[in-house]
Amino acid sequence: MSDEDASPVAPDDDSVVVVGLGRFGGQVALSLQRLGHPVLGIDDHPKRVHRFADRLPRVVEADSTDEQVLRQLGLTGHPCAVVAIGSDIEASVLTVVALTELGVREIWAKAVTAKHGRILGSVGAHHVIFPEAAMGDRVAHLLASRMLDFIEFDDGFAIAKVCAPADTAGRTLAESRLRQRYGITVVGIKERDQHLRYARPDSTIPPDALLIVAGSTAEVQQFGR
Repeated sequence: MSDEDASPVAPDDDSVVVVGLGRFGGQVALSLQRLGHPVLGIDDHPKRVHRFADRLPRVVEADSTDEQVLRQLGLTGHPCAVVAIGSDIEASVLTVVALTELGVREIWAKAVTAKHGRILGSVGAHHVIFPEAAMGDRVAHLLASRMLDFIEFDDGFAIAKVCAPADTAGRTLAESRLRQRYGITVVGIKERDQHLRYARPDSTIPPDALLIVAGSTAEVQQFGR
């Protein structure tokens, strides 16, 4: 284990440990930092640790599968950890086991296969994510429709950013009857060079506007097409 300051630090409730600083884990760590969360990055690869040494407040080169090492880093009872190891399934699983033994309150873990995900869940991960599969599904939705962005939730609910249909230009939401025609709810309206505004029944849809819509996945997909 090496670090300019590898002594344990008492975490606050916003702090997050990110284990694995590859493409996914590194981006998660940097994004969390931009959102104001104190981040501790852990990786066993010296080059990755060096790459993030000046970009994160604290980076440690350590074996995350070793419970004693994680204990020395002060992770006992830590509020949140992200296990972003994807290439080494054994290390991914053993890291989740070690964090579970230390009583980390919320563990997010990256999985590369369905079986990997089931194992992670069985050994203590509270949230299992499949970033490659999720991104592939998202891109497919965008390619097969007029949607500019698409987010699907586990319960069959989706939100999308879509170009407003040409026949709605200059009409209010009530007049366009999009909810009655497609089942979706228009949450917001975005004009070119203007801030997003929340939608109301009397909101007028300008030409070339973008709509933020919500509804069941099937309804949002149909509207996007």
